[in-house]
Amino acid sequence: MTVDERPTDHASVGNPMTAEDSPELRRLYADFDAEHLIPLWTQLGELMPMSPAPRARPHVWRWGTLHPLAARAGELVPVGRGGERRAIALANPGLAGHAYATPTLWAAIQYLGPRETAPEHRHAQNAFRFVVEGEGVWTVVDGDPVRMSRGDLLLTPGWQFHGHHNETDRPMAWLDGLDIPFSHYTDVGFFEFGSDRVTDYATPRHSRAERLWCHPGLRPLTGLADTVASPIAAYRWEHTDRALTEQLLLEEEGHPATVGQGHAAIRYVNPTTGGDVLPTIRTEFHRLRLGAETATRREVGSSVFQVFQGRGRVVLDGVEHTVEQGDLFVVPSWVPWSVGAESGTEGGSTLDLFRFSDAPVMERLGFARTHVEGENR
Repeated sequence: MTVDERPTDHASVGNPMTAEDSPELRRLYADFDAEHLIPLWTQLGELMPMSPAPRARPHVWRWGTLHPLAARAGELVPVGRGGERRAIALANPGLAGHAYATPTLWAAIQYLGPRETAPEHRHAQNAFRFVVEGEGVWTVVDGDPVRMSRGDLLLTPGWQFHGHHNETDRPMAWLDGLDIPFSHYTDVGFFEFGSDRVTDYATPRHSRAERLWCHPGLRPLTGLADTVASPIAAYRWEHTDRALTEQLLLEEEGHPATVGQGHAAIRYVNPTTGGDVLPTIRTEFHRLRLGAETATRREVGSSVFQVFQGRGRVVLDGVEHTVEQGDLFVVPSWVPWSVGAESGTEGGSTLDLFRFSDAPVMERLGFARTHVEGENR
């Protein structure tokens, strides 16, 4: 019997421990309550389901709606000490009362107005930024100014001071991703205010971290110690784009280089370990040719995707959605999903997707599991 064929609720297989009601039984349960005790036999189906039963729901957020809302916030809500960031979190409709995209991942649209500065702070939570459009903002991470441009992945590992400054007369918005829900549930969070400004207003094309670390296949002898987070401050779009383009070209030439027919993909990695860029978050980029589609799959752990460019069709738990540039969608744990590229795109003949997930946590804790339709795993 496969995982998908098992009953989804323990009640469906009966509960031999169900007892007949009696004054003695009611008194027993009252005494449990008084001592803050809960018997397992009353909650087994909820605590140990036959397969994951996430409260988080699949959901799609439209960039065409999000960006204007962020712009309105830019007109009405100042950036400064206290609120710290003009960031609007994606709140999963199944996690009412929490500003969480999933039980482990936080995602938000951050908006910085013309010539604005977001003050420096640091926190234990790991963070990244992904830029779907725009340029002109520098994020300063532990005193190192890092340019933010379209298609770039920027890292802010836990406990590094960081702030942002916009050097243009135009606003800019981007995607923030953090492990806030995971750190909140596990009570590991720390936070500290830094400078009311940023420590360096320089606008270099390449940060010091890039100048030291971003040379293909080369590692500086001054940084031989492995680090839990990548020392690379920015993973630039030109390198991501080139890697995906070459995979598809190699496929055309008859060399196996893609993860599926017409489906190129890369994972951003920590050059000191070869592992994920952040200890709690995996980041990937996927490109599908027009007409290509992935197999339907389920994975333990959750993911958030943002469409970088193109037009596509995503099926989440059997419901089909059309997505375009900037749109975001969430895939909760063990929810079946697939994605395909469609025609009608502007500015390209592919569907490009940025993805981040909690896979490093699931793998390290031994919970990772994947089921691909048509395959046995």
